[in-house]
Amino acid sequence: MFKRFNHWLENKRIKKMGFTAQQWESAIADWPVMARYQGAERDALQDMTFRFLVRKTIAPGSGFEFTQEMCLKIATMACVPVLHLGLNWYDSWYTLIVYEGDFVPNRPYRSDDGVVHAKSPGLSGEAWLRGPVVLSWESVCDSGAHARHMKASNVVIHELAHKLDMLRDGANGAPPMHPDMRSGEWHAIFSAAWERLQQDLQNNRPLPIDDYALTNPAEFFAVCSETFFEDSHNMKEHMPEVYRLLCQFYRQQPAGHLSR
Repeated sequence: MFKRFNHWLENKRIKKMGFTAQQWESAIADWPVMARYQGAERDALQDMTFRFLVRKTIAPGSGFEFTQEMCLKIATMACVPVLHLGLNWYDSWYTLIVYEGDFVPNRPYRSDDGVVHAKSPGLSGEAWLRGPVVLSWESVCDSGAHARHMKASNVVIHELAHKLDMLRDGANGAPPMHPDMRSGEWHAIFSAAWERLQQDLQNNRPLPIDDYALTNPAEFFAVCSETFFEDSHNMKEHMPEVYRLLCQFYRQQPAGHLSR
């Protein structure tokens, strides 16, 4: 009963916001990933996007003026990973802050040489454990299969992957597993992939994903997630076991049918 009532309230709020299918299509027209979603999936993604904007607050950082179309694009990118999981996977947070460009967190920062600086360097995105998601609009626009050092990048999917990861024991590269996923397999396969790429990096061999993934396990999961959606065929070819597990976790097969 309460679920139906909340659904009805959301429908009223969506109608009041005035979003249209045409407006949504225009907002996401330049994102190649959307070509993958057609028919019922596309309709479901549009509906989920509108509901995301009802449930979340998108706030400007440093007075940045954004449009409804910008909000629709960001919300769509946020909804793609949970299309077959459900918006309830995002229930633990409520606010998304958007800056025009990179933002500088007001906190100390220790550089690789051990020096502590008063402020951190500029960031394109950040997800707080008990707080909002922060994004740079310029980085949102710079999404694609070869957008970061010729590797896949999508700051929205990256930061939302952190939020999913945080649902179980904090950001450690191990989001909550579904009941039909084999216990221990995630850790074994992701650890093996991590070690292999570390060796490739040390031996100056090309990597299939951005080397920022090797910062820590949380970043590894986030970079793998953005690659999974933005450059799925590359991931399936070069990291097939990681790709297979991400298919199981996200309930999607962006590169097509799995061979096993």
